[in-house]
Order: sequence, then structure tokens, then C-alpha cells
Amino acid sequence: MAAEPQIKIKFGILGCAGIARKVSRLDLIFSPTYAVGSRSYEKAAKFAKENGFPESAKVYGSYDAVLDDPDVDAVYIPLPTSLHIKWAVLAARKKKHVILEKPVALNVAELDEILAECESSGVQIMDSTMWMHNPRTAKMKEFLSDDSLFGDLKSVHSCFTFAAEEDFLQNDIRVKPDLDALGALGDAGWYCVRSILWAADFELPKSALALHGTVFNKAGVIIACISFLANLTMDVTIVGTNGTLHLHDFVVPFEENKASFSTAVKSGLIDLVTGWETKPSQHTVNTELPQEALMVKEFSRLVGSIKFEGGKPEKKWSSFSRKTQLVIDAVKVSIEQGYVPVEIKS
Repeated sequence: MAAEPQIKIKFGILGCAGIARKVSRLDLIFSPTYAVGSRSYEKAAKFAKENGFPESAKVYGSYDAVLDDPDVDAVYIPLPTSLHIKWAVLAARKKKHVILEKPVALNVAELDEILAECESSGVQIMDSTMWMHNPRTAKMKEFLSDDSLFGDLKSVHSCFTFAAEEDFLQNDIRVKPDLDALGALGDAGWYCVRSILWAADFELPKSALALHGTVFNKAGVIIACISFLANLTMDVTIVGTNGTLHLHDFVVPFEENKASFSTAVKSGLIDLVTGWETKPSQHTVNTELPQEALMVKEFSRLVGSIKFEGGKPEKKWSSFSRKTQLVIDAVKVSIEQGYVPVEIKS
């Protein structure tokens, strides 16, 4: 376990969603959970006990109570997307810094309200795209930034699918129009869009075009474009004029303590086209902490800078969120309008 940091940020959690278990299972290593709130005290207490929260952690029977606690510095919000605008805005008004689960909003108009409140209140906001904080991500960016190795970006292919069980398809919040109306597009699709933008240094595309074949459930929620209906796949291929980068577990690494990717530079075929020369090489990046803990570590550092050193919120994270949401919105409109190109305006 890494050494304890000098600055502790007191975190509150709004809700007891499954994803919150992943983030809190390490007791938010760099900022131990200070408070958890749910719609009932009993549910919050059960969540705290099952996830090994310290005895000092406060348990509340409402989300408001967490936000009203003057000692809570920041909140993690894993609530359904339809509730993000209400609770993220309230959190910012209460001067709480915010880690917001993805998708961050139902549309960019809602997100802009959240971001405006965060800016007005001077609080840090970051979405919970955990793979962005894995040290592998920084290592891959080194390759992509090297003109002699990678060259100019030409294309990015990103795919995230998983085969949801029947209970998920019937009961999960991600298939409910009143809770997470973006469905698979907002869930798995968020990761794919983010990976493409990341590879392009967050330069927005001019337009988005959804491919035919979107599958909706009976409630009208997308369950397949980026799919809930196919075998687990987390592939990204980034192609440049000189090199190519491949990885097969970009959202969740195959192993928690290390992550790999492969690169190929100036590949070609040998005589008689019987094989490759300059074969792809494998690169492995070790990490002492899971990517969600590293996310909390970075967020805590930013909040600590604001709270103790007079720093300002780091705006790149809100920019990343907004650009991802803009593309998600455009893909959704493309589907709704019959798979036509949709201009993306910043």
C-alpha cells in the first residue's frame, strides 16, 4: 500500500449504486469516506457496513444531509443520470467539489448548468472515467505524441460491448427511460467516444454519423449501438502514418496491478508476402494502485490545492466531459433523425 498523503479530503457519497462499491471498496484510499447518504438511513448504514467504512464515517438517511454537513469537502455522485443535474448543482451551491459518474448528464444543456454552477462556486468537477487515470494512459500518449514513431493520426476504432443478463436488461437503471435514458450510448458509448477524443487530443470532430442497426428496448432505450448484447470487448486501435497502437482492455485492465498495450512502427510485409517485419511490440505498465484510487488521488490533490493553497479548479476535466457529451448528443440526434450526419458545435 502506498504511503498516506499529508492532505486528507473528506468525501461524501450520494447513493449506494453498484459502481460506488468499486470506488469505495478501497475506502477512497487517499481520502477516506467521511459520510454516505441514501434515501433511507438503513440502506446507507448497510452500505457502509458491507463496504468496510471506518466507524467514524457518518451515515445519513438523505442526500441533502450529506451536502449540509459542513465538514464534507467533496462528493462522489453515482446516482442515475436523470438526477445528476439536481444533485450536482446543489452540491456545487453548497461548495462541495464533485466527482460525477458518467454519463455526466442527459444532454449538454444540462451539463452546462452543472458546469456553470461549479464555476460560480469555485469547485472542482471531474467525471468518473477511471481509465484516464491509469498510468498506462500516460504511457500510450507518449507514443502517440512521438512523430517519428506514430506520425499523424489517421483513424481510431473503439469498441466496448458486454453481454448483459436478462435481469440487467429488465431491471438495471441503464435500461430505464426515467433514470438513464441514454442507455448503452451513455454507458458503454461514453467510453468509446472518450477514447477517440483522447487519441485526437480532444479536438472535436466536425460531425457525427450513427451507423444503422440501433436496437431499442420496449421502453425506447438504446440497448445496442455500442452494445449490451454482445460478448465482452474493450478494444481500441489507433492508426497513424508511421505507427499503430492496440489495446484490448481499455476500460477495465485484464489485471488490476498492470496494464499492457502493443505498438507497431513502420510495419511492412516480407518478401513473397509471407509475414510481417517490424512486428508489434508489447508494453506493460505496472501500477501499485487501481485506476479508481488514482482518480481519487488526483481529484483529492486538486481539491487540496484549492482548499489549502488558494488554487483554482483545473478546467481541463470539465472540458473533457463537455466534449464527450457533445459527441454523445450528436450521435443520439443522428439515430433519431434516421442516421444522418449531425454537425457538432462547441
